[in-house]
Amino acid sequence: MIRNIMIAVLAVAVIGTGYWGYQEHQEKNAFMVNAENNYQRAFHDLSYQMDVLHDEIGNTLAMNTRKSLSPALTDVWRITSEAQLDVGQLPLSLMPFNKTEEFLSDIGDFSYQTAVRDLEKEPLSDKEYKRLQSLHKEAGEVQNELRKVQYQVMKNNLRWMDVETALAANEEPADNTIVDGFKTVEKTVKGYGETSNLDPDYSSRQQKQENFEHIKGKQISKKEAVAKARKYANISGSPKARVEESGKGSEFGFYSVSLTDPKTKSEVNMDITKQGGYPIWYINTRDVNRSRIDLNTASNKAVAFLKAHDFDSLDLYESAQYDNIGLFNFVTSVDGVRVYPDSVKVKVALDDGSIIGFSADEFLKSHKVREIGKTSVSLKDARAKINPNVKVMEERKALIENDLGEEVLCYEFLGTIGEDTYRIFINANTSEEEKVEKLKNSEPVYENIV
Repeated sequence: MIRNIMIAVLAVAVIGTGYWGYQEHQEKNAFMVNAENNYQRAFHDLSYQMDVLHDEIGNTLAMNTRKSLSPALTDVWRITSEAQLDVGQLPLSLMPFNKTEEFLSDIGDFSYQTAVRDLEKEPLSDKEYKRLQSLHKEAGEVQNELRKVQYQVMKNNLRWMDVETALAANEEPADNTIVDGFKTVEKTVKGYGETSNLDPDYSSRQQKQENFEHIKGKQISKKEAVAKARKYANISGSPKARVEESGKGSEFGFYSVSLTDPKTKSEVNMDITKQGGYPIWYINTRDVNRSRIDLNTASNKAVAFLKAHDFDSLDLYESAQYDNIGLFNFVTSVDGVRVYPDSVKVKVALDDGSIIGFSADEFLKSHKVREIGKTSVSLKDARAKINPNVKVMEERKALIENDLGEEVLCYEFLGTIGEDTYRIFINANTSEEEKVEKLKNSEPVYENIV
């Protein structure tokens, strides 16, 4: 009797296990089919977008009026954004594809910056026209290589999931057509980047901002970098220090310093420029489990910290609290004019008011002696440009960077519509609306909601 019961139980277990395995297999297959469909869609969409992009850039070469050229360049920017989105949906994260992404980004930057300016007053220059020709030629080459891959994929019924699985396992896929095809695309774009003789004034804003060309001072040693890091971290005693130097060939070298506090065991990391020994960023990784001080007290701590480290003439323009941490944004103030490109961020722990984060990256890249200049538009006239639905609360002058990467003098207005707060910048010389920013509202608290 017992033997029969055992046999029955085992039989049920085997059947149950088999059914579970079958269900798992079915779910896995469904997932694989869905992922494959998404990859195929993204790839064929990318190929189509490159076809359209090549044609649209070609169209701009034949245009000469703002009425036609600005919308066309806007379309180029839109298509480029969609192509970048398609690239991001392919299983290429394990395979280098950054040059192609940079190429698409360059097309987007150029087309956007050109489209938003007044092309009647400032038409395309000869260098810009040559750049369009270069972009058109390169887009055609990328289009051609993608079509070759597309043909092979469709002819041989190749599967993207096989590529992803092989790449994830560091193995060669059974058919290298897809991988080799994209490597050829990457090689083609890399050659373009190396041989391109474009006007440096139109290099991407991101590349421009990688430089700390305005900083001054003597070169510091690794020992001096550690001493500066200890001063910022306010660590006494003899912390364990580790210093790494930026690679050779870097135009602007820096030291990466890590300190471990022997008492608290917390780790502090900091990047410091070799020239002048300026802090690029600093972070203390310790936990902050409770709040004992308010944001106003924390902001005073941040101001004292900046003054102690020779960051003067800064205005606090934004503050926020995340969990038990206060985040404060400061900008340079010159004769009452806020210079927004020169920004510094400070993170303050709300348990004891210590500084646990600091970033001067944007400040170091932008800070320099500036001529603020005079305004051609009065404050009253600038205010008249504000949407009448906005209730203006504050107003001042400010220097900002516009969409073309140019610094422009503006009137800054802080106003509200209902529960929302906006920062509006009106050009102080053209009275044009340069930028509108919606400020973040206070985060709602959900933990007490049932």
